[in-house]
Amino acid sequence: MTASIALPPALQVRGLQVSLGGRPVLQGVDFSVAAGRWVSIVGPNGAGKSTLLAALAGLLPAQGQISLLGQDVATMNPAYRARSLAWMGQNEPAGEDLRAWDVVLLGRLPHQGWLAGLQAHDLQVAEQALRSTQAWDWRERSMGTLSGGERQRVLLARTLAVQAPVILFDEPLSHLDPPHQADWMDLTRTLVAAGATVLSVLHEVSMALQADEMLMVHNGRLVHQGACADTRTHRALEQVFDQRIAVHTLDGQALVLPRRAARASQQERA
Repeated sequence: MTASIALPPALQVRGLQVSLGGRPVLQGVDFSVAAGRWVSIVGPNGAGKSTLLAALAGLLPAQGQISLLGQDVATMNPAYRARSLAWMGQNEPAGEDLRAWDVVLLGRLPHQGWLAGLQAHDLQVAEQALRSTQAWDWRERSMGTLSGGERQRVLLARTLAVQAPVILFDEPLSHLDPPHQADWMDLTRTLVAAGATVLSVLHEVSMALQADEMLMVHNGRLVHQGACADTRTHRALEQVFDQRIAVHTLDGQALVLPRRAARASQQERA
């Protein structure tokens, strides 16, 4: 019998601390995420969720240790890191005059050699990314002419074009209507099924509960990590939002309601 080889975590964080303007925002955050998992990050406004994701992406100065695919990011080759981790932030700026097609091709830059031009494979990857986000039809339009939802789907396509094994999404559902939010979840599941690891900050708590695992951040600290299907995660979620929401399971799906609405629903069923 061949012994199985233990893979390193996709992400491992130890003692992460971030201060902004001299004010501590994250304090002593520790967690580990296995490869091939979708992890949602939730918490009240100002809890430090986006700061955590930006620190993982290397966009903010931080103390502590962050390991990506078993390597310390502080000593990782920058080109390898750019190919290994893709990032999509909130309200990301993009050149208003750039075509959607050109924006998505930016996702292929980590794969370009020194002074090397785009190859046929790069064009194929960019096309597939645009088609997967249903943005192919406006590839020739400038970013300044797109609606918020259209723009968001182009930026999502750019992130996918990196083809990174670890992907960070900060509020990817903003500006998207419900059908396209559902498309994003299907796409995320497809990525994870293919072996990618996805971490996403989400305000839509019911959708966040569709992930494999959940990280809860409150007052700059990680207060819970657990499976989304676990009732202990549901109770922790209610607690982190000061019991103002209630998590119920309906036909096997977790549903989040405001506490008053949940009580009214229970009374109606009674």
